[in-house]
Amino acid sequence: MILEFSWLAIAGVNNLLELLQFPFMQRAIAGAILMGILGGFLGSFVTLRQLSFFSHAVGHAALVGVALGVLLQLNPTWMLLPFTLVFGLVVLYLIDQTNLSSDSVLSVVLSGALAIGVILSSLIQGYRGNLMGVLFGDILAIDTTDLILTSLVLIGSVIFLLPTLRQQILLTLNPTVAQVQGIPVRLYRYAFVVLLSLAVAVAIKAVGVLLVNAFLVIPAATAKLVSHHFTRFLVISVMLGVVSSIVGIMLSGLLNFASGPSIVLVQFLLFTFIFSWVKLIWKTA
Repeated sequence: MILEFSWLAIAGVNNLLELLQFPFMQRAIAGAILMGILGGFLGSFVTLRQLSFFSHAVGHAALVGVALGVLLQLNPTWMLLPFTLVFGLVVLYLIDQTNLSSDSVLSVVLSGALAIGVILSSLIQGYRGNLMGVLFGDILAIDTTDLILTSLVLIGSVIFLLPTLRQQILLTLNPTVAQVQGIPVRLYRYAFVVLLSLAVAVAIKAVGVLLVNAFLVIPAATAKLVSHHFTRFLVISVMLGVVSSIVGIMLSGLLNFASGPSIVLVQFLLFTFIFSWVKLIWKTA
């Protein structure tokens, strides 16, 4: 039994090494690293600012952009980028301009956008491979354009957030005090929504519409269990995002699973393990 298990393990490693020689797998690994950094970085702010439902709404509403891209015979990515950007800004504007809670506005807009997306999807004739791939993710199919777009969003996020990190932390912890101290709260909020919407758009191809919110939230939630110091929390979140993405891609390539569920499953297992470990230490302390 042990010899059989060892043989399977060796065969799996050999298959993995063979996969890594293919350009599509190399692009997938590069994409996993970039998206892991981006997801862990922005996800930290998403979690602390309680924007999880916002990213969830943007991700699911992106189905409209995907369906439009397929109907118009365009690359869904080029429809996702402008659609998620406009959708995110419109939702934030509606939240600012109404007396309704943000959850209520998000629920209303998400329901309407999802209904439109489902109706548009039903109009698609013939092969729906592009649509299904975006729904469930296929990072093995990313190309050089996807890598460039992800890199640009990541660079933009770093350029915007890191130089203003102190202001961003204050805005995250206490928006009222940030406003009093002269920090342009409204500008920062809208700029962050732009980055978050674009991050959702570029991550959808890897993890899919249905799981993109989990991809952003789980690494940050896991990091929060370990550290409450913001800088350390940010670094751990990025590291977890990268590790889970790479391991998920490996599983996806070896076992022929969808990339999105594979990555999120690894993230969930890491969260469960660290949660159990933290609880065990707390009980024994």
